[in-house]
Amino acid sequence: MEHVSFDELENRPRNASVTRRATEALSLEHMALNYYELAPGDTFSAGMHAHMEQEEVFLILEGTATFQTDSEKVSVGPMEGVRFEPGEYQQGRNEGVERVRAVAMGAPREQLPIHSPVTCRECGAEYHQVEPLSDGFRLECPECANAFEV
Repeated sequence: MEHVSFDELENRPRNASVTRRATEALSLEHMALNYYELAPGDTFSAGMHAHMEQEEVFLILEGTATFQTDSEKVSVGPMEGVRFEPGEYQQGRNEGVERVRAVAMGAPREQLPIHSPVTCRECGAEYHQVEPLSDGFRLECPECANAFEV
């Protein structure tokens, strides 16, 4: 058995005020597990994206998170969940005035490849492949190979 206190995990904020990754702390082999706290205006991710081989589920503990896909927008309140299938583009954010506390689970554990619909500054094609970096992301155009970091 593995046990962890989320309060003791390192806070690694990027887009959310609090991001605590429990995957390694619990020695998870087949899924990823993260805890988030979003202040008003915070997001779960840097932008619209899809995990091409990973199913992702968010459980909202407090507050209301708004999730956007290519075709719909939904508000998810306390003790409600939302699921995204592999390859489904999505982004979640706190559009309210109250703090959002949430848990995100993904399976399988590995998140790659990740795709993001960003227009290339050079040729106008869409960026798709996203490479996570320690402090951001690297995007590369599939048409002209132009790359940039965010």
